[in-house]
Amino acid sequence: MDYQNREKYLAAAREMLAENVYKHCLALEACMGGLYDYFNGQNPSTASISLSTSSLGSREDWMLAGFLHDIAYWGETKADHPLKVNEVLAKYNLSVSETVYQIIKAHAPDLTGVQPKNKAEWSIFCADSLTGLITAVALILPSKKLADVKLSSVIKRLLKQPKFAAGTRREEIKQCVDPSGLNLQVEKFIEICLNSMKNISSEIGL
Repeated sequence: MDYQNREKYLAAAREMLAENVYKHCLALEACMGGLYDYFNGQNPSTASISLSTSSLGSREDWMLAGFLHDIAYWGETKADHPLKVNEVLAKYNLSVSETVYQIIKAHAPDLTGVQPKNKAEWSIFCADSLTGLITAVALILPSKKLADVKLSSVIKRLLKQPKFAAGTRREEIKQCVDPSGLNLQVEKFIEICLNSMKNISSEIGL
């Protein structure tokens, strides 16, 4: 995704973030793009979905929020990082719009008090922890490659193996089924995010 100033955001993130957090941000950026495309009907299987582009907002905003959601996840800003995004970006003469900032705040309601209300906010909230679970599934494979991760393996470890990647916020992921939110079955939600991460496997070293 070549949105405006992406290279500047990437450079800032590379300088500020630990490698694993940086790769997580890339993964969530990809998932947000994949989810936007799904809801926007760009996948043939979504032809029956009647959501207009205007109701979703812009794909750039979704992806930028996904990438920058943890940009302040370090040092003295780590504890309340969703609220410090523009503060840390200002050091690089960068900032985000109020729309992007609102999406970012929705990924951590316990820290910001912002509950997800629209598709973008629900997407970042539900997908945030899923990226870590998918990565963990890849890392236990002999190849350690996303290309070899099966959808069924991620689903099994989410639903039936709570001790696997125990820090995964499973209840947040499973809220993708909420009819007032994403209204997606868990399997479809994971499929979209898994395929999105596979599309950038070289960027995240998997």
